Amino acid sequence: MLPAPPRKLSPPSMRFRIEHRTSYRYAGTASESFMEARLTPVNDDQQRLISRQLTTTPGSNIHTYTDYFGNTVETFSIVHRHSALVLVSESEVETLPIPPPNAALDISVSEARQIYRSERLQLYEFLRPSPAIELTPEINQLANQFFKPSDPLGPSLLKLNTWIKENFKYSPGATRIDTPVSAVLKNRTGVCQDFAQLMIAVLRSAEIPARYITGYIETDSQRDASEEGVDAALIGASESHAWVDVRLPGGFWWPLDPTNDCIAGERHVKVATGRDYQDSTPTRGVFKGTYTEWLNVGVVMQRIQNPVPENAGL
Repeated sequence: MLPAPPRKLSPPSMRFRIEHRTSYRYAGTASESFMEARLTPVNDDQQRLISRQLTTTPGSNIHTYTDYFGNTVETFSIVHRHSALVLVSESEVETLPIPPPNAALDISVSEARQIYRSERLQLYEFLRPSPAIELTPEINQLANQFFKPSDPLGPSLLKLNTWIKENFKYSPGATRIDTPVSAVLKNRTGVCQDFAQLMIAVLRSAEIPARYITGYIETDSQRDASEEGVDAALIGASESHAWVDVRLPGGFWWPLDPTNDCIAGERHVKVATGRDYQDSTPTRGVFKGTYTEWLNVGVVMQRIQNPVPENAGL
């Protein structure tokens, strides 16, 4: 009797519960507000959206559509007077390891560029400057430094990822959402949004397609608590995170996180995609009746135990 074939194991996964709370408080009374939110985690081959709910205070009717880049967008209006507005997005997500794109990383930069040129119409928006990403002579110098034609593509990408981490200081409050890439390069300081847009600028200047990703990340301190079996509130994920998707020859988007000098994986939860921050900002809106507002954003990201399948012991 032949032995039974080995049971095919599912790849290891992680499961997270995420609460993203956005609070607006007005100096006076707003007579009307209109908001749109990109807060729904992606549901794809590397990430499974288990549950999702958005609530607003004051309450409202929420309408949903998919934008040009494939992001889920929720819109709503508050048409009566209010002095504050609170959005609470609650999600449960399962993430899977990303398979290594080994073959695509070994080809030369020159060979990769030839392939990209054949796909230029499809990738046009991720090869050109965009509203928040300018391609300056200084950026072009970096592109020439890191992406020489004969160099292998994969190691060149990782070197740029490491260089940003080692040469730029992570400093919340040092920049604004509209700080240009040129200022980030000059001052060598910023946050994840700045480092992602800087990396994208260098890649596009090197004729390598790249797009901007927003989402969430589990930090080291959070991971340690979870690995000990403690499902505690995870310290450190106070706001959204940002990283970069690099298009590799063959059609695979490879996620790199220059803020942490790593390949984005199971501890990253992807929410939205775009050319830059402006295409994937978590919330934006307009209001009438007052000229001053205060914004507070908080994210709680908690790793939870995956349920054990019924046939796990078979």
